[in-house]
Amino acid sequence: MHCPFCRHPDSRVIDSRTSDDGLSIRRRRQCPQCGGRFSTVETASLNVIKRSGVIEPFSREKVMSGVRKACQGRPVTDADLAMLAQSVEEAVRQTGSSQIDANEIGLAILGPLRELDEVAFLRFASVYQAFESLEDFETAIEQLRVDHRDRRRAHDAAQVD
Repeated sequence: MHCPFCRHPDSRVIDSRTSDDGLSIRRRRQCPQCGGRFSTVETASLNVIKRSGVIEPFSREKVMSGVRKACQGRPVTDADLAMLAQSVEEAVRQTGSSQIDANEIGLAILGPLRELDEVAFLRFASVYQAFESLEDFETAIEQLRVDHRDRRRAHDAAQVD
Protein backbone atom coordinates (compact mmCIF):
# COMPACT_ATOMS: atom_id res chain seq x y z
CA MET A 1 0.00 0.00 0.00
CA HIS A 2 1.54 3.29 -1.11
CA CYS A 3 1.45 6.18 1.33
CA PRO A 4 -1.07 8.77 0.04
CA PHE A 5 1.15 11.59 1.33
CA CYS A 6 4.68 10.76 0.13
CA ARG A 7 4.00 7.74 -2.15
CA HIS A 8 6.41 5.54 -0.18
CA PRO A 9 5.69 1.95 -1.31
CA ASP A 10 5.27 0.53 2.18
CA SER A 11 3.18 1.15 5.28
CA ARG A 12 2.75 -0.44 8.68
CA VAL A 13 -0.62 -1.58 10.02
CA ILE A 14 -1.16 -0.13 13.50
CA ASP A 15 -4.81 -1.14 14.05
CA SER A 16 -7.35 -3.47 12.39
CA ARG A 17 -11.09 -3.63 13.02
CA THR A 18 -13.86 -5.65 11.44
CA SER A 19 -16.80 -3.66 10.08
CA ASP A 20 -20.25 -4.00 11.64
CA ASP A 21 -21.45 -6.33 8.88
CA GLY A 22 -18.29 -8.45 9.09
CA LEU A 23 -17.65 -8.17 5.36
CA SER A 24 -14.74 -5.73 5.47
CA ILE A 25 -11.77 -4.78 7.60
CA ARG A 26 -10.74 -1.21 8.40
CA ARG A 27 -7.00 -0.86 8.85
CA ARG A 28 -5.21 2.15 10.32
CA ARG A 29 -1.76 2.47 8.74
CA GLN A 30 1.36 4.56 9.27
CA CYS A 31 4.04 5.40 6.72
CA PRO A 32 7.57 4.58 7.98
CA GLN A 33 9.06 7.37 5.84
CA CYS A 34 6.91 10.45 6.54
CA GLY A 35 4.98 9.22 9.60
CA GLY A 36 1.61 10.04 7.99
CA ARG A 37 -1.39 8.00 9.13
CA PHE A 38 -4.26 6.86 6.92
CA SER A 39 -7.06 4.31 6.83
CA THR A 40 -7.82 1.59 4.32
CA VAL A 41 -10.86 -0.64 3.95
CA GLU A 42 -10.37 -4.17 2.67
CA THR A 43 -13.10 -6.40 1.30
CA ALA A 44 -12.99 -9.75 -0.41
CA SER A 45 -13.80 -9.18 -4.05
CA LEU A 46 -16.76 -10.94 -5.61
CA ASN A 47 -17.20 -10.63 -9.35
CA VAL A 48 -20.16 -11.47 -11.56
CA ILE A 49 -19.72 -13.00 -15.00
CA LYS A 50 -22.53 -11.69 -17.16
CA ARG A 51 -24.01 -13.59 -20.13
CA SER A 52 -22.04 -11.37 -22.50
CA GLY A 53 -18.80 -12.44 -20.79
CA VAL A 54 -18.26 -9.06 -19.16
CA ILE A 55 -17.04 -9.29 -15.56
CA GLU A 56 -18.19 -6.70 -13.03
CA PRO A 57 -18.21 -6.41 -9.22
CA PHE A 58 -21.16 -7.89 -7.32
CA SER A 59 -23.69 -5.22 -6.36
CA ARG A 60 -26.43 -5.54 -3.75
CA GLU A 61 -28.09 -2.55 -5.39
CA LYS A 62 -28.41 -4.44 -8.69
CA VAL A 63 -29.96 -7.39 -6.86
CA MET A 64 -32.43 -5.03 -5.18
CA SER A 65 -33.35 -3.27 -8.43
CA GLY A 66 -33.95 -6.56 -10.23
CA VAL A 67 -36.12 -7.90 -7.44
CA ARG A 68 -37.90 -4.55 -7.02
CA LYS A 69 -39.36 -4.96 -10.52
CA ALA A 70 -40.85 -8.32 -9.56
CA CYS A 71 -42.23 -6.77 -6.35
CA GLN A 72 -44.07 -3.88 -7.99
CA GLY A 73 -47.50 -3.53 -6.43
CA ARG A 74 -46.65 -6.04 -3.67
CA PRO A 75 -46.38 -5.31 0.08
CA VAL A 76 -42.56 -5.45 0.06
CA THR A 77 -40.49 -2.65 1.63
CA ASP A 78 -37.03 -1.39 0.75
CA ALA A 79 -35.84 -2.83 4.06
CA ASP A 80 -37.16 -6.25 2.97
CA LEU A 81 -35.27 -5.92 -0.30
CA ALA A 82 -32.07 -4.91 1.50
CA MET A 83 -32.31 -7.98 3.75
CA LEU A 84 -32.92 -10.19 0.72
CA ALA A 85 -29.90 -8.73 -1.09
CA GLN A 86 -27.73 -9.27 1.98
CA SER A 87 -28.81 -12.90 2.32
CA VAL A 88 -28.16 -13.49 -1.39
CA GLU A 89 -24.67 -11.99 -1.09
CA GLU A 90 -23.93 -14.14 1.97
CA ALA A 91 -25.13 -17.28 0.16
CA VAL A 92 -23.04 -16.47 -2.92
CA ARG A 93 -19.94 -15.76 -0.81
CA GLN A 94 -20.39 -19.09 0.99
CA THR A 95 -19.74 -20.88 -2.29
CA GLY A 96 -16.11 -19.85 -1.82
CA SER A 97 -15.80 -18.66 -5.41
CA SER A 98 -14.58 -15.17 -6.24
CA GLN A 99 -16.44 -15.21 -9.58
CA ILE A 100 -19.99 -16.35 -10.15
CA ASP A 101 -22.30 -16.42 -13.16
CA ALA A 102 -25.10 -13.87 -13.19
CA ASN A 103 -27.59 -16.70 -13.67
CA GLU A 104 -26.41 -18.30 -10.41
CA ILE A 105 -27.20 -15.07 -8.60
CA GLY A 106 -30.68 -15.09 -10.12
CA LEU A 107 -31.18 -18.64 -8.88
CA ALA A 108 -29.83 -17.69 -5.41
CA ILE A 109 -32.51 -15.00 -5.22
CA LEU A 110 -35.38 -17.47 -5.70
CA GLY A 111 -35.37 -19.04 -2.19
CA PRO A 112 -35.36 -15.84 -0.15
CA LEU A 113 -37.82 -14.19 -2.55
CA ARG A 114 -40.21 -17.12 -2.23
CA GLU A 115 -40.19 -16.65 1.55
CA LEU A 116 -40.72 -12.90 1.15
CA ASP A 117 -43.56 -12.87 -1.41
CA GLU A 118 -44.82 -15.75 -3.53
CA VAL A 119 -46.31 -13.58 -6.28
CA ALA A 120 -43.02 -11.73 -6.72
CA PHE A 121 -41.30 -15.13 -6.63
CA LEU A 122 -43.43 -16.36 -9.56
CA ARG A 123 -42.73 -13.20 -11.54
CA PHE A 124 -38.99 -13.49 -10.95
CA ALA A 125 -38.90 -17.28 -11.50
CA SER A 126 -40.66 -16.91 -14.83
CA VAL A 127 -37.57 -15.09 -16.09
CA TYR A 128 -34.79 -17.03 -14.38
CA GLN A 129 -36.31 -20.45 -14.92
CA ALA A 130 -37.30 -19.52 -18.48
CA PHE A 131 -41.02 -20.26 -18.25
CA GLU A 132 -42.26 -20.81 -21.79
CA SER A 133 -45.90 -21.75 -21.32
CA LEU A 134 -48.88 -21.62 -19.00
CA GLU A 135 -48.01 -25.15 -17.92
CA ASP A 136 -44.72 -23.86 -16.48
CA PHE A 137 -46.68 -21.40 -14.33
CA GLU A 138 -49.20 -24.08 -13.35
CA THR A 139 -46.39 -26.43 -12.29
CA ALA A 140 -44.77 -23.73 -10.16
CA ILE A 141 -48.09 -22.80 -8.55
CA GLU A 142 -48.89 -26.43 -7.82
CA GLN A 143 -45.49 -26.84 -6.16
CA LEU A 144 -46.25 -23.81 -3.97
CA ARG A 145 -49.60 -25.37 -3.01
CA VAL A 146 -47.96 -28.71 -2.13
CA ASP A 147 -45.38 -26.91 0.01
CA HIS A 148 -48.17 -24.99 1.79
CA ARG A 149 -50.02 -28.24 2.54
CA ASP A 150 -46.82 -29.88 3.83
CA ARG A 151 -46.06 -26.89 6.08
CA ARG A 152 -49.64 -26.85 7.37
CA ARG A 153 -49.48 -30.59 8.16
CA ALA A 154 -46.13 -30.20 9.93
CA HIS A 155 -47.50 -27.24 11.90
CA ASP A 156 -50.66 -29.15 12.85
CA ALA A 157 -48.60 -32.20 13.90
CA ALA A 158 -46.39 -29.98 16.06
CA GLN A 159 -49.50 -28.51 17.73
CA VAL A 160 -50.77 -32.02 18.65
CA ASP A 161 -47.49 -33.01 20.32
